[in-house]
Formats: sequence, C-alpha cells, structure tokens
Amino acid sequence: MTDNILSTAIQTCTESKIAFCKFITANDTGATGGHQAGFHINKNAWRLFFDTPGEKGKNKDIFVKIRWQNDFETESRFIYYGVGTRNEYRLTRFGRGFPFLHENNIGDLLILAKKDDKLYDGFVLSGDLEIEEFFSSFGITSTETNGILPRTTEISVEEKFHQLFEKFISTLKVDFPTTSILAQGARNIFFEAFHLSKDVVLEKPDRHILNWISTEYDLFKAIENNRYKSIIKTPFPSVDALINIANTILNRRKSRAGKSLEHHLAEVFNIWELSYASQPQTEDKKKPDFIFPDIKSYYKEPKGSNKLIFLGAKTTCKDRWRQIIAEADKIPQKHLFTLQQGISKNQLKEMKSSGVTLVVPKDYLSSFPVENRNEIWTLEKFLKYVKSTQV
Repeated sequence: MTDNILSTAIQTCTESKIAFCKFITANDTGATGGHQAGFHINKNAWRLFFDTPGEKGKNKDIFVKIRWQNDFETESRFIYYGVGTRNEYRLTRFGRGFPFLHENNIGDLLILAKKDDKLYDGFVLSGDLEIEEFFSSFGITSTETNGILPRTTEISVEEKFHQLFEKFISTLKVDFPTTSILAQGARNIFFEAFHLSKDVVLEKPDRHILNWISTEYDLFKAIENNRYKSIIKTPFPSVDALINIANTILNRRKSRAGKSLEHHLAEVFNIWELSYASQPQTEDKKKPDFIFPDIKSYYKEPKGSNKLIFLGAKTTCKDRWRQIIAEADKIPQKHLFTLQQGISKNQLKEMKSSGVTLVVPKDYLSSFPVENRNEIWTLEKFLKYVKSTQV
C-alpha cells in the first residue's frame, strides 16, 4: 500500500498544475496547545489555492475538494487570515475522524497537488525511505519543504546516475581505480545525483552509508561492463582462458568490498569530525580497522580506559568476528560494524560474552532476533558515543 501511495504521489505531483509539500508540525496537530486548526501553509505557497495573495486587513477563503490517499475525500477550506495581528494561510475543515492531524503524524510529509479548479489530491507519507525517495524525485532536500514543488523536466534519477557513471569512467587513467578513489567517486556521484550536501550524513548516517555502498557497487559494475565489454563479446579460445578472466573479476570484487566499507566509515567519521586512527599498529603488529581517538592515546592510556574505543569493520561476520578480539589488548570491549543481516541468538550471545558489541545500519536491525535488538547499536548511536568521549 505504501509503495503504491508513494508512486501515485510522485506521478500526481509531476502531472499536476502545481504541487506542494511540507512536514506536519506540532502546531498543525494542535500539540503545541494553540487554538489554530489545520495545516499551516507557507506564505510563498499562496498560488496553490489563490490567484492573488492575501491582503493584510482582510480574510480570504476558498472551499476545495481533496481526495486523500486515493481513498476518501474532504470538503476543506483554504483561508488567509489577515485581520488584526494574524497574517497566515491555513488549510482547515477535514471532518471527524480525519486520520492525519494527530500527534503521531508530526514529522510525516504532507503533499498537496492541484488537479483541477477546486479539486486536489492529498497524500501523507510516514516512512523515511518513502519521504527521501519523494524528495529525490523532485531534486529537493528536507530543508526545501514547506513550499511549491519545482516543475522539472529533468532526466530520471536512474538516467542521471548512468550519465554520472559514464562521466566518472571517462576520467579514469587506469582500467580500475583504487578502492579509495572508487569509494570517493561513488559518494560524489550520489550527492550530485540527489543534489545533497554532506550535512545529510550528520542527520542520517545509517541511511547514507548504505546509499554510498549501493552506489559504489553500481559504479563498479558499470566499470566492469565498460572494461570487459569487448572481451565478453569475443569467444574464449579455451576453458582455461574463461576461468582466468572469471577469477580475475571475482577476486577484484572480493578485495574491493572489504576496503570499500572502511573507506565509507572513515568518511562518516570525517563528516562527524571525530578523531581516529585507521589501520594503526597495535600489539604483535596487529592492525585494527579503527582506534579512537588515535594510536598515541592508545599507548598512553591505561587498559580499559573509557577514552579508547575500538571499531572493526567486516561486511559479513558470522565466522570472522572472532578475528577482532586480539587486535587491541588495551580495549577489552570491542565494537564491530557489519553489513551482515541476521545472526543467530547463540552467536550473539557468544559475541556478548566475548566483549563484542555489534553495530549495524539502522534498517538492518529488524533482521535480528527481537530480544537481542536492544543490545545491537546503530551507526548513529556509535557515532554519538564516540563524540561524547572526545568533547
């Protein structure tokens, strides 16, 4: 149902004469204790309902029909309050039982699209993924809401990615770039495709590290297809030749994935302005993925110091998680970031008894046993924890 509402909302806004979106606020729902009723509409969006803006000193209104979620309709009133000290636009009158003006709707995205004279479609999106996809479709960010949606004839997001991939490939001086260049290229492409700044990583690090990883994988495949397109169209002279090429491709894929995760985590730490050491040398020439705040502090601080934090990074960890236990003797409590989705209760119990705290992207929490989820950290929780030790 949600996916259908999202796609319908995007299509409706694209085809409408004019469209608008805003986050539902506490003021809209009455949670602030005010006497205002209905959705507050920004002054710059008067064109959504009126031919001319409201004039101070006068009230002005229009009654419209709104079809909500392709399900039910309301006879609502758009009014400009200009008398006395008031100077605001509101959408009011939704009838009893209207489901989108409750406290739990605060933070949802309200969308209004004009279909015809006094006829509108209304949608409310609740999920983060749906809201971000809606923003992406119109090339806006969360800071550009509460206004008229841009009319755009831009190419689709998929085509935009394709063009940016091709542009990146054309700049390469080698067949395959290093993992760090590939990771950085993927992040730049993602930000450019969605018109985003790095600040979004401060708000939703869990979401965006997954976006980066996904973009990088698609970019890597685009490079593969570009580099091997002539080879795969030519018959192989022998089975051995086919196997050699296949092994080359597979080995490159395997070596890229692990380093990719480390590069993206490091960039998250940079954006969060955390002090850290990447691949420092500890006892017995071991090289953990990350030590916070730095390797100098690691040797200076006593064992178990709450100023020292360890983070390992492994794309999968069902068997390999034990490798991190001996990588930094002075930090007995280890953190391990992974993209593994789902681990058994017994393994989670073993990790806990070994002093390992699992850190996963927030969206992956649902893949773990319910009774263990409160022991698993999100990336955001880990970042805030590190930040608290570096104040």
